[in-house]
Amino acid sequence: MPDAVVVSRGMPRRPVPLHAVRALFLQRQHLIRPRATSLSPGRLRRFVEDVGGLQLDSINVLDRAHYLTVWSRFGPYDRARLDRLVYRRRLLFEYWAHAACLVSTATLPWWRRAMLDYRTRHTGWSDWLRRNPKVLAEVKAAISANGPMAGADFEGRRPRGSGGWWRWRPVQHGLHYLWMTGALTVHSRRHFHKRYDLLERALPAAATCRPVPADEFVRWHVERSLHAMGAATERDLAGYLTFPRFGPGGRRATLAAMLERGEITPLEVEGSPGRWLALTRDLPALRRAARTPAPSRGTTFLAPFDSLLWFRERVARLFGYDYRIEVYTPGHQRVHGYYTLPILHDGHLVGRVDAKSHREERWLEIRHVHIEPWCAGGESPPAGGDRLDQEAMLAGLGETVGSLAEFVGADDVVLRRVTPHRLRAPLGRAISGPRRSPSAAAPRPTARGSDPSLPASRP
Repeated sequence: MPDAVVVSRGMPRRPVPLHAVRALFLQRQHLIRPRATSLSPGRLRRFVEDVGGLQLDSINVLDRAHYLTVWSRFGPYDRARLDRLVYRRRLLFEYWAHAACLVSTATLPWWRRAMLDYRTRHTGWSDWLRRNPKVLAEVKAAISANGPMAGADFEGRRPRGSGGWWRWRPVQHGLHYLWMTGALTVHSRRHFHKRYDLLERALPAAATCRPVPADEFVRWHVERSLHAMGAATERDLAGYLTFPRFGPGGRRATLAAMLERGEITPLEVEGSPGRWLALTRDLPALRRAARTPAPSRGTTFLAPFDSLLWFRERVARLFGYDYRIEVYTPGHQRVHGYYTLPILHDGHLVGRVDAKSHREERWLEIRHVHIEPWCAGGESPPAGGDRLDQEAMLAGLGETVGSLAEFVGADDVVLRRVTPHRLRAPLGRAISGPRRSPSAAAPRPTARGSDPSLPASRP
């Protein structure tokens, strides 16, 4: 349950339009003009600081989640360059924010507080630490002497027992604990496997970095969450940056103090019962967003672990869009596909794409494109707004498929199922048509219909 707070200041007289909240949310998520600007160190840093974190995930049926999330904002780019910005220049570092994320190195003083608190907050480690008193010292000493090491570089067998996370061998527990408490950090990755090093050796600034006080960390955590969302309910605050879990009442005193000082203003949002909150400094931005004719312009796909989707209840409230990650759903129970990417077009979530990259053969398989019934039927969006131009939507969708194909290194696109089926032919033409932003360095991928010689394989 969300924390309860006594409101000490009155709400604004006029409710905030829901479309203003949606527009500011898209702005903070760097989706006002998706793929309209190219990746640069400054843009990467501002993006990650604005949203709070860039989530990592190991699923690679199309590409890694963090690579896709950056592509959603900046279009095709060199992954090796992103890796250099993260693991050599250290613009970002790995830590837990919503889940495992890349966060801005500029925020290290605040995350250092979370690292210190992890030692006492997460008491589920107590029994393991008592049973393995030498593991932490041995793991840290080995890395101190040898430099960056991966879990596979250590010897040891996994303990017997039930499946899941606790089947890790003791050294893996030790590496994870030392990472979460700030003794180690992720130095780099090879084939997506972490290689750990001493935090102060990988990030020399950590040696002189003083963690902020505990109360300041909670205030910062609330401020960062509200900044990323523009305006939010207290359930949104609990569901966005989910680490650390503050527990019942954990934000209560901080929210009350920020309300009393006028840093936060309570809001009423049209068509959404209950109280919303916004940073007082963001009220002018909300007023400007209310006057915006369209919340964003352009089309892109969102990775399942995109920060816009972190709290799916909020997505349903703002966009009228029900999204479920079906990766862990048995195949016969999936509705839309294994790895579906929501389609964002002109500020609305209009459908989803299930795609797979066949890297060795260099082709992109579009297994299923599902257009939301309201969009396919030419109706108004469920969250409000004017009806969309279906021809423009299909053109944007086709261009985005081409951009994705270029990014994953595909020379060919195979379009299979489209729902509704009547949109399959015009979408195929849109994929094969001229690109609005051609790249001189890469040929235009071509689209083909379903080919029996190219089976729709499953990961």
